[in-house]
Amino acid sequence: MNFELTEEQNLLQRTVREFAEAEVEPLAKEIDETCHFPRDTFRKAAELGLTGVAIPEAEGGAGMDHICYAITIEEIACVCASTSVILSVQNSLYCDPIHRFGSDEQKKRFLLPYARGEKIGCYGLTEPQAGSNAAALATKAVLKGDRYVVNGTKAWITNGGVADAAIVYVNTDPEKGEKGITALLIEKGTPGFSVGKEEKKLGIHATACTELAFSDCEVPVTNRLGSEGDGYKIALSTLDGGRIGIGAQATGIAQGAFDSSLTYAKQREAFGHPIADFQAIQFMLADMSTEIDAARLLVRKAAWKQDSGGRFSMEAAIAKLFASEMSTRVTHKAIQIHGGYGYSSEYPVERMYRDARITEIYEGTSEIQRIVIAAWVLKSY
Repeated sequence: MNFELTEEQNLLQRTVREFAEAEVEPLAKEIDETCHFPRDTFRKAAELGLTGVAIPEAEGGAGMDHICYAITIEEIACVCASTSVILSVQNSLYCDPIHRFGSDEQKKRFLLPYARGEKIGCYGLTEPQAGSNAAALATKAVLKGDRYVVNGTKAWITNGGVADAAIVYVNTDPEKGEKGITALLIEKGTPGFSVGKEEKKLGIHATACTELAFSDCEVPVTNRLGSEGDGYKIALSTLDGGRIGIGAQATGIAQGAFDSSLTYAKQREAFGHPIADFQAIQFMLADMSTEIDAARLLVRKAAWKQDSGGRFSMEAAIAKLFASEMSTRVTHKAIQIHGGYGYSSEYPVERMYRDARITEIYEGTSEIQRIVIAAWVLKSY
């Protein structure tokens, strides 16, 4: 197996890193404190093709592979976790399922301008009472003539406060359980569709994470993604790709914390020496570097498997599980290396520590990842 990046992947990495350092990093602290969605940054990212990295050019994307996508999310997350997950949702949770399951007409209307970054999308699966148990959706849609009438509430929807359209998962036949779930494309401005409260969170403050509410919201049948009852299948297959993005995000957060810690350890002196001279600090840096490298390899393996066209559910779950828990461990060590300064918001590791925690929860908790991995292991041996 060749671990070297291709010329295209190397070029993308350099380009995204320069963009992150010039355009994203200077605003990271500000948008964390103000909870302001970085719309201008999103627009600039779109100009580089970062809103549809692995979407074909004919559908508005950059036409690259999923390793390029993982590289993009990691490099952005290195300096700003909020911006990275905004782009992750746009790429893998919104654009990708429409690319795979949408009709030609749906792709023209709901994909092309989104992959180009002209519009923003979101993914409406989670509800106040339905998180890990995605089959227990209470949002209902009743077919009346050529329209679905939707009622219910979605929660914790990243990009929800600014999105121009959402993929909304609804229950069209409760008696069928997961086979009664359907995916609908619902545009902002549709009567009966409103944005609810913005969530107050520990980290990733700038993601416009809100409730979405539906009250007798009428959606044309032509806005159905796939067939009726295909929603659960679409949702889970979408999350496979999304988990690669979250694994990349977690790796990027950890890399940013490591970089800050290494710089600090070389500059900070104690007992007449830089603290990097002390074995206790060296061992922490060694463990951090080792875990980050392992996570990166797992994420890229999962992305490579996705590009191969085969099932990659287990690889995505492994990458997401390890990278997210690694990120929490690494950012914890970063705080420790910084000492009291690490607890101050004047240093970026405090923000990174808060941002890392969510990677163990969204797009499938660590416990859900272990269930997925165990199912594949038991099936394989």
